[in-house]
Amino acid sequence: MPSFTYTARAVNGELKTATVQAANREDVVAQLRRQRLTVVKVDEEAAKKKPRGGAIKMRDIVIFTRQFSTMINSGLPLVQALDILSKQTENKTLADVTRAVVFDVESGHTVADALAKHPRAFSELYVNMVAAGEAGGILDTILMRLAVFMEKTDALIRKVKGAMIYPGVIMSVAVIAISVLLVFVIPVFEKMFGSVGLALPLPTRIVIGISAFLRGYWWALGAAITGGVFALRSYYATPSGKLQIDKMLLSMPVLGDVLRKSAVSRFTRTLGTLISSGVSILDGLEITAKTAGNRVIQDAIMSSRSSIAGGDTIAAPLAKSNVFPPMVISMISVGESTGGLDEMLSKIADFYDEEVDAAVSGLLALFEPVMIVFLGVIVGGMVVAMYLPIFDMINAVQ
Repeated sequence: MPSFTYTARAVNGELKTATVQAANREDVVAQLRRQRLTVVKVDEEAAKKKPRGGAIKMRDIVIFTRQFSTMINSGLPLVQALDILSKQTENKTLADVTRAVVFDVESGHTVADALAKHPRAFSELYVNMVAAGEAGGILDTILMRLAVFMEKTDALIRKVKGAMIYPGVIMSVAVIAISVLLVFVIPVFEKMFGSVGLALPLPTRIVIGISAFLRGYWWALGAAITGGVFALRSYYATPSGKLQIDKMLLSMPVLGDVLRKSAVSRFTRTLGTLISSGVSILDGLEITAKTAGNRVIQDAIMSSRSSIAGGDTIAAPLAKSNVFPPMVISMISVGESTGGLDEMLSKIADFYDEEVDAAVSGLLALFEPVMIVFLGVIVGGMVVAMYLPIFDMINAVQ
């Protein structure tokens, strides 16, 4: 849908300028007239023009949501609150989006419908919770819950990503160190051994062969790695490929435990927040499945949704998936039977947030000695392989 920048004069004479999306120029003019605004100018933006400010970070949305909640709770009208947010937000892209939301709300749309037009900024979960808040007259409460939810979700994501930084750095350093040895150091030894004419031991010949291959066919190795990554990404883009890879990741030792616990935490916190905000359990399960981040978890949630639609419980299909721990299944079952499912889900999420912390610490504690042993074996093995002929030369001289 094209974007239009308009300038219009209000009844009190104030000039207003904003950018909105509409089917055509006439639609913009009609919306402005319904708002009792006198059109001064309407210009269509160039199709190639990109929104300024770049990406919208979750932290920006959290601040926006908290401030929006506070202003609504203080009694400010929706349009005035959104207009203030559009002027004070530091993210220029979010400011443009907020101005468009202001225009849509002034045109008669609900806040949820206006937010739904901007999926880059506001997720389906966000829009559905806002819709539930508007319908129930508790928009300020829902917005505060959203802010807390997003902060905890962001903290969980950063924990898991942070755990991957250290292994990534160590592996990068290891690859660079081994490449330098093979490309620059090993050829020096190869020339020295060639000038002596001594028969080389098998480990030395293997290392020299790897060095020669890397120097002569580095392009083939690079092409093979690039092709492998492309093939893996293409396979992961298919439904069956995503299912198999996600299943393999969950079954991996230590890392699989971290992924499983983080997925359980995300699922329970998302569903608990949606249910407590007035979203129906069927819609909540569908939204939660889309944000699961793992195909195995997603399939288990959708099976649970089908079970609920058929009059059964949530817990039974989750137990059959063999993904969720027995404690989680039991607590969900108790929550269903007592009518306090949202509170029980929140308790599970809080518990598994701590479990993720412990699992990440365990992963890092295990990874450090493994990497030390790995580097020691590889680098030490190369050094020993290069010194074996020197030992033979010394023995021959004696």
